[in-house]
Amino acid sequence: MSDAALSQASAERPIPFLAWLGARRVRVADGEAVVAVDLVPELLNNHGGGHGGVVMTLLDNAMANAALSRIGFAREVVTIDIHVAFMSPATGRLTATGRATGGGRSVCFCEAEITDADGRTVARAMGTFRYREPGGVHRNEERGLR
Repeated sequence: MSDAALSQASAERPIPFLAWLGARRVRVADGEAVVAVDLVPELLNNHGGGHGGVVMTLLDNAMANAALSRIGFAREVVTIDIHVAFMSPATGRLTATGRATGGGRSVCFCEAEITDADGRTVARAMGTFRYREPGGVHRNEERGLR
């Protein structure tokens, strides 16, 4: 497989959990990624706002895509650390913008912000991501599951 084909395959690698949430990549290029989700009742907490786990997942995915686009999707990333500040209740359509802000060959530092449809800041995050070669062993493969 050529480098370009490998990069394209990595960029399109599906993540079932994100598909279940309805998250979609809006734009990914040059160390920046925009990911969006429309909150539906199943994604709300008991107060009627977007569940914190959904918010954190969206921030994580925006930053991971930003880190990957910084290197042309040539490798994979795993999350090492995330710090999240929740600013206001999450409602409606959420848009996360992630940016790679630094790092080197083995790690990437990122930041992200989520806004709602009115442009209000819902949450901010900083994260650290470790690069790794494609094809790492996944838990299901370790257990012999498919």
